[in-house]
Amino acid sequence: MVYYRDDKITIRDLEGPDAEVFASEERAQGWDASADKYYTRLKDAAEGRSVAMAAEYEGRAAGYINVYLDCIDGPFVGKGLPEIVDFGVLEKYRRHGVGARLMDAAEEAAGRHSDSVCLGVGLHQGYGSAQRMYVKRGYIPDGSGVWYGDRICEPYKDCRNDDDLVLYFLKNL
Repeated sequence: MVYYRDDKITIRDLEGPDAEVFASEERAQGWDASADKYYTRLKDAAEGRSVAMAAEYEGRAAGYINVYLDCIDGPFVGKGLPEIVDFGVLEKYRRHGVGARLMDAAEEAAGRHSDSVCLGVGLHQGYGSAQRMYVKRGYIPDGSGVWYGDRICEPYKDCRNDDDLVLYFLKNL
């Protein structure tokens, strides 16, 4: 399915061959990447648990995003609220509107199931541009505090600033 198309950007369903392409591109930009996460997203989409999307920029794989129809992490698990998960744009395609079009398509998909959508964003500097983008798009912190893995970080306890340190946001659609 195609969710969006203009003269440069196409947002479509994630497909099997995309897994190796994205993993290879991410490794080329220095990330510790494996195609396994994409195969998991494809499996979840095939089972009807999620919508997995890929972006192309001028015909080349540029980014991806997933919408789980029921939150898989954080404060809204099991409450029937869609969650945006694993959103990324390859570095060479950033600042070309790819991320905005992926978010538009994801929010539209979420809006078919709920009047709100949530997401978690990492807190280290690697997530800085995502943090700013979510706020500009109207996402607000859900108020549950900082999470590490699958639980709230206790006040005044040590935590590790890695990809599992997350703040959850909510947006009314």
